[in-house]
Amino acid sequence: MKPKKNPKADLNKNSGLYFVIGLALVLFLTWRALELKSYDTSISEAIIAHTMEPDLDEEVPITKEVTPPPPTLPPSAPTIIEVVEDTEEIEETIIQSTETDQEASIDAPVLLVDDVSMEEVEEEITVPFAVIEDVPIFPGCENGTNADKRVCFQKKVQEHIKENFKYPPIALEMGIQGKVYVQFIINSNGHVTSIKTRGPDKLLEQEAKRIMASLPQMIPGKQRGIAVNVPYSIPVNFKLMM
Repeated sequence: MKPKKNPKADLNKNSGLYFVIGLALVLFLTWRALELKSYDTSISEAIIAHTMEPDLDEEVPITKEVTPPPPTLPPSAPTIIEVVEDTEEIEETIIQSTETDQEASIDAPVLLVDDVSMEEVEEEITVPFAVIEDVPIFPGCENGTNADKRVCFQKKVQEHIKENFKYPPIALEMGIQGKVYVQFIINSNGHVTSIKTRGPDKLLEQEAKRIMASLPQMIPGKQRGIAVNVPYSIPVNFKLMM
């Protein structure tokens, strides 16, 4: 049996092509609708009206500058010039020059040999304690030989240190101890001078210096019958008893 419809009259033949064309057309119309711009007429009219307002000119009042009158000056008295005759005589002072030239001679006083006095300066002689002929004599050591006086001197100095020894309180609290070496000079007058100390701490050195400064005046040492300076050194031991 043959079909009744004509194959050329088939409507479903190009249906896919028509669908794609219709879809493209709809997308184009949608894009144009989204891109369409519109403006508010009321805002534009307000802008135009604002720009078309006439300029308002402000009138500035015209003022006049007031000039104050010049100050009035009091009448000045007439200037009177009095002419005085110069009748006083002025004495001119002549200043003589004190400079001398090369040809001028200066008269200097002539000194004679008898007019020159020479002052003798005694030179201090220092002799060590170990080699001096006559050792310094400590008070109470006047008797005996020179060797006995030497031993007595050393003994008396040690006794003086023991009697006048005072441990510094701060050094005692801090536990400072050690040996201080003391050197001094018994000068030609028998006084103790030039005390020098060297020890582990300043507090101990000051105490050792104080003890030696309290030594009494002695009979000075002599070398060939002349009083001389005699240096002497002795250690002072600062020791804490445990």
